[in-house]
Amino acid sequence: MRIEIRGRNIEIDDDLREHVTKRFRRVGKQVSVLATLEVELSKERNPSIADSEVAEATLRLKGVTLRAHEASPEMAHTIHELAEDIRRQVKKHRELRRKRRQTRRLTGRMRRRTAQG
Repeated sequence: MRIEIRGRNIEIDDDLREHVTKRFRRVGKQVSVLATLEVELSKERNPSIADSEVAEATLRLKGVTLRAHEASPEMAHTIHELAEDIRRQVKKHRELRRKRRQTRRLTGRMRRRTAQG
């Protein structure tokens, strides 16, 4: 999985880049090598906004695009929540694909059975 990290109103240093990579490593094991993950980190400049650290992720898989948006006062917590949200979506997507494949297999067996009978 290829990860692209962009920052808006925030400097992306090596520590932040490593933190994002570490958090999304589990997701990378679940998806194809051809998948691309775009993470955009930003900081709201308005002092009245309590959750000023914002992170958005777009995961492009074959045939589907998963998106997540999180905000909190600390960037590390925001990245953690974002990774968990994407991980949950990937898990749900994989389960749906697995169920679809099993259903097709079972209907194929039933059709062969009725054709023979």
